[in-house]
Amino acid sequence: MPIEIPDVVIDRLPLYYRLLSRLEQEGRAVISSQELGEELGVTPAQIRKDLSYFGRFGKQGRGYSVVRLAEELRFILGLDRRWRVVVVGIGRLGRALSSYPGFEGQGFDIVGRYDSSPGIIGTTLDGNTILNAADLEADLRKTPVDIGIVAVTADAAQDVADTLVRGGVRAVLNYTPARVQVPVGVELKHINPVLFLQSMTYHLKLRQRDRVARAD
Repeated sequence: MPIEIPDVVIDRLPLYYRLLSRLEQEGRAVISSQELGEELGVTPAQIRKDLSYFGRFGKQGRGYSVVRLAEELRFILGLDRRWRVVVVGIGRLGRALSSYPGFEGQGFDIVGRYDSSPGIIGTTLDGNTILNAADLEADLRKTPVDIGIVAVTADAAQDVADTLVRGGVRAVLNYTPARVQVPVGVELKHINPVLFLQSMTYHLKLRQRDRVARAD
């Protein structure tokens, strides 16, 4: 029976990979879990435990080969292949996501940009024509896509997610405040910057309160 790996571990793997990729470009040959931890704010024990779910990559007292560990994480994360992505909703956020240059370099190809606004459909963005969201399901059935990014208004998010799933998409990245639902077997991630900001203000408030208490 496969080992169940906690989501929090999976969420840390891209952080490890990003750092290792930078170190690889800099020509670094070996790094210890202690050094990785210092760079990422994670304890060395946690790094070793996270990596142990996937095998043994280092030798005690010698650290990790940067090249080998980066290659292993690239394979584990599925970055050894190209992933086809569509963005639905080409407002300000959708435009920014569609134009982000970092996707292509990490294996993600945005192959379709969709919107439902007559003023946007048919226009171009970075040389790519904005397609009609009404054609999304039919297009997906003709040309399969791996990942759908939802950047529409909150009231339209569930309908878009449903359309993506019916079209065969098996991973949805939701950038709206709406908590959309997808069937079992479809990966779903919610990204709401306001929620992250609110969690940060909680910690800021605590620190401000501590400073006031110390001043008294």
